[in-house]
Amino acid sequence: MSGRYSPSEAARRSGFSLDTLRYYEKIGLLSGIGRTAGGRRVFTDEDLGWLEVFRCLRDTGMPIAEMCRYAELARDGEHTARERQELLERHAGRVEEQMALLRRQYDHLRDKIRYYEGVVAATAVPAS
Repeated sequence: MSGRYSPSEAARRSGFSLDTLRYYEKIGLLSGIGRTAGGRRVFTDEDLGWLEVFRCLRDTGMPIAEMCRYAELARDGEHTARERQELLERHAGRVEEQMALLRRQYDHLRDKIRYYEGVVAATAVPAS
């Protein structure tokens, strides 16, 4: 039996806000969220697994439309595996480009810090 989680517990475990969970359900990114007899949403371990995937995709900059397409393909079954793979490969390529850009910018930032360390050291007043 999988775990059952209230929306607030699912939010805590996933790192998403309650508003984001509601939004993801509204746009169809999350589907089939269970409900209690009183109509309250109940999340399962499988839902949390999806949220983990969505966290990775969102944190790496995948647009919502592509996340929705990925989820739609996954729900359609194994015959969509190649299309899902290609979607993820395209995204991974964009992530690699962003990482290379960040590395170049980080290196430039470190160069500037080293420059200012030299300026500060050269202008420091010696202790008497």
